[in-house]
Amino acid sequence: MKTPKRIAPLVEDGLVDEVLRQLMSGKEATVYVVRCGEEVRCAKVYKEANKRAFRQSVDYTEGRKVKNSRRARAMEKGTNYGRKAQEEAWQSAEVDALYRLAAAGVRVPKPYTFHEGVLLMELVADADGNAAPRLNDLAFTAEVALDYHRQLITQVVRMLCAGVVHGDLSEFNVLVDATGPVIIDLPQAIDAAANNHAKSMLLRDVENLANYFGQYAPELLATDYGNEIWALFARGELSTESTLTGHFTHEEKPVDLNSVMREINDTLKEEEARQLARALRAQEERFQP
Repeated sequence: MKTPKRIAPLVEDGLVDEVLRQLMSGKEATVYVVRCGEEVRCAKVYKEANKRAFRQSVDYTEGRKVKNSRRARAMEKGTNYGRKAQEEAWQSAEVDALYRLAAAGVRVPKPYTFHEGVLLMELVADADGNAAPRLNDLAFTAEVALDYHRQLITQVVRMLCAGVVHGDLSEFNVLVDATGPVIIDLPQAIDAAANNHAKSMLLRDVENLANYFGQYAPELLATDYGNEIWALFARGELSTESTLTGHFTHEEKPVDLNSVMREINDTLKEEEARQLARALRAQEERFQP
């Protein structure tokens, strides 16, 4: 096929020899199957911000560090340079997450390079060498559903141990290759320690998995792996070897009404004192010559 404009620089630089076909077009990028020497890989071409359905949210970008202070100020002000820098940061977040997670043993596509806004990475393939299907395109027996759910929960734990929460994990961004699930689409990945929304996003990711696989294995709908995993993480006890049960007991402490009333009374007294001080100052100003 004709080489897309965005991939042309990779061809010119010898990183890609030929574009074979378009694999898919999603809310944030278009993915192509390309030939690199003797290997077949894929090239993820990010869409421009005004052409994407997915909008960057402060919930995802919170806690991301920008080393260059000038870029950081421009991004805060929303200048043209700042918007361009923000877009580049959004794209590079996936690249950084892929390298970080691949090093931690998480099943993600192997990244090769990021060049001119195009991510060149491994083509996840099925047993026949064809592009692997998405989880959403398959149907499972209860036994396989339980096994794949277990594998993905293991990957979620491994990600969190590496300090990363996917943030948008569902059946639509998991591929199934010859040996099992592979997690994809990570531009919205967040830093678990730096982002205040990390817990809620982890719980949502885990709930999405339970709801999907629960269609085939209904017992998964009664599990609570998310809170169990986060509790271990918050206590510094989570590891890739942690034994999970899928159950979590929420502690419900009784309300101390006396303590609440004391706080209310203290607040009221403080406000009365402030009002009295303001009244005295106003009176003094009236009698000043």
